[in-house]
Amino acid sequence: MFKKLVCTRFLYTVAMQMQAIILGWQMYVLTHNPLYLGLIGLAEAIPALGLALFSGYIVDRNNPIIILRAMIGLGFISGLIIFISHAPFIHINTHYQILALFLSAFLTGVARSFLHPCIFVIMPRLIPRNQLAKASAWMTSSFQIASISGPALGGILFGWTGILFTAIILCSLILSALIMTFLMQAPAPERAQNTPRKSIRKELLSGAEFVFKHPILLPALSLDMLSVLFGGVTALLPIYAAEILHIGPKGLGILSAAPAIGATVITLWLTKINMKHRAGSWLLSAVTGFGICILVFAVSKNVILSFIALALSGAFDGVSAVIRSTAIQLCSHDDMRGRISAINMIFISSSNELGAFESGLAAKLIGPVPAAFFGGIACLFTVLAVTLLCPKLRKLDIEKLETATQ
Repeated sequence: MFKKLVCTRFLYTVAMQMQAIILGWQMYVLTHNPLYLGLIGLAEAIPALGLALFSGYIVDRNNPIIILRAMIGLGFISGLIIFISHAPFIHINTHYQILALFLSAFLTGVARSFLHPCIFVIMPRLIPRNQLAKASAWMTSSFQIASISGPALGGILFGWTGILFTAIILCSLILSALIMTFLMQAPAPERAQNTPRKSIRKELLSGAEFVFKHPILLPALSLDMLSVLFGGVTALLPIYAAEILHIGPKGLGILSAAPAIGATVITLWLTKINMKHRAGSWLLSAVTGFGICILVFAVSKNVILSFIALALSGAFDGVSAVIRSTAIQLCSHDDMRGRISAINMIFISSSNELGAFESGLAAKLIGPVPAAFFGGIACLFTVLAVTLLCPKLRKLDIEKLETATQ
């Protein structure tokens, strides 16, 4: 059953990565306005973040597999909108085609807000607690492989066959993921009896309250959020490719893929080894390595060195992601997994999207190289602060969490 869940997420992620390429490319073809590229990203981000608390609550109160099927179905509709709005036999004008792209992005954002909590809730019902570390490594590696292959497949298909055939492949992948969910059936958790009812507001905020009071979850999520917020350089890659490394758009594609390649290799390796003992030390060391890699990338003017630095940053981030996701799974209560996962998603999305804004603003004010270097330094200071202020995270042991009662 777990393999089917991994396949479902892989197929859907490839499709969504393809769709991101289609939406961005076609929006620019129709408008030739960079502002619209930011707006279409915003159209997806608003529902993804705005519905996060509600999605966690709904997933906790209902069958997550049914919700997963519904959200993948919504993703299929979003792909179908792209196909229909650009079909030559329907003759939709440019204005409505642009609106259709925005609608497709919005529906994708809605589906995204539910998808992560669903998978987070389903996974521990399919495998025992002592296998969650390896399961997290497999899930992360499949996501990274999809993150590499999706944009590449989308770009190649769009460039060689056009938007219609690409949209057909996109919808086929989503439909395959949907079919895969009908082959899964996770056992329902045992509900606690005589649990006192809470107000909707308290139910919605209970996940955040749990995370913010937890001695491991809050520092772990904060460490990831702040390190990526300051240390992430994804938004600066076009500037580095064009003005510093002088490698053009093809080189930009290689640089963009480097972190995912590093993360894929390391997470596949993590499925074979045991990092449960001294997991806290591994986590802090990994984020330190991430910060050092960003410093090297910031000052590098050599293409090979820059690629290696980005690949290693992805590898270190992969170690951090596996340890963090395993700890979150093991620390979460069964009846709150969806809401806790939603808070995790908010932390991750905030770091990625606000991080891109921070990088762009810093590059505008002080230049791209100082901005990237400052990000690496800020990442290292974040690790130092968390190490000094959060001893329980520093002493994190996954095996002890596996045997602990929830």
